[in-house]
Amino acid sequence: LVAQRMGAALGQPVVVENRAGAGGTVGSDVVAKSPPDGHTLLVSNIASQGVGPSVYRAIPYDAMRDFTHIALLAAIPNVLIVNADRPVRTVADFVAWAKRDPGGVRVASPGNGSSSHVTQELFKRLAGIELTHVPYRGSGPAFNDVVANQIEAMITTLQEAGRNDRVRILAVMSDHRIAGWPDVPTIVEQGFPDLVASTWFGLSGPAGLPAPIADRLHAEALAALAAPDVAQRRAEIGAESPPLSRADYTAFVAREIARWGEVVRLSGARVD
Repeated sequence: LVAQRMGAALGQPVVVENRAGAGGTVGSDVVAKSPPDGHTLLVSNIASQGVGPSVYRAIPYDAMRDFTHIALLAAIPNVLIVNADRPVRTVADFVAWAKRDPGGVRVASPGNGSSSHVTQELFKRLAGIELTHVPYRGSGPAFNDVVANQIEAMITTLQEAGRNDRVRILAVMSDHRIAGWPDVPTIVEQGFPDLVASTWFGLSGPAGLPAPIADRLHAEALAALAAPDVAQRRAEIGAESPPLSRADYTAFVAREIARWGEVVRLSGARVD
């Protein structure tokens, strides 16, 4: 939706090219090595720019030095879920369950080194519990096994879990309740202020992007986000898009790198 709006405003097509692989680091590397002319951009995100610099031993770029960070597009809160048939209704219930059965509660993720995985590691440390991490090849299969009650729990996005009545959201990992889900308590309300975490996406370009180009792209991205159809879609999936300046988005990325780097260091969650 943002690409379509930006294309109309810029007077030329904005083509989304999916470059899958290694948690988004393949596509990021392509952009890092592209000319800084504003014609090759990146959907920067928590996997490739926030967590990737720490979990991958040989990442081919520097997530700060090799990019011009332009705008935050969306931050979708993470949620802790269990199958709706399980007798667990709060985070306190979940922690008590894990303490009764150390390592017996299995928590799915989309893969080793994913943001879901490192958030699990942070949760374990803060709650003083043992969980068994079960990595899948993608979020869909992991979520489906929680729905089918084949695995106990998962940390995923509000977008994925929010409208499925076969799972129970124990907490939204935000410091405030989300408008579309007012009855879902936050992780902060339940005693874990340091577990606020989201799956975020932004717009970035190669390092050295001239300021006039970066400023124009920033303005058009924010205008696209404010369009009624885009705003409605964001609300439907629980995505928030505070209108950060370019400097603020750059500082946000730097904080995420530092934050998750510390979690990875303490947990040893690496991908070879």
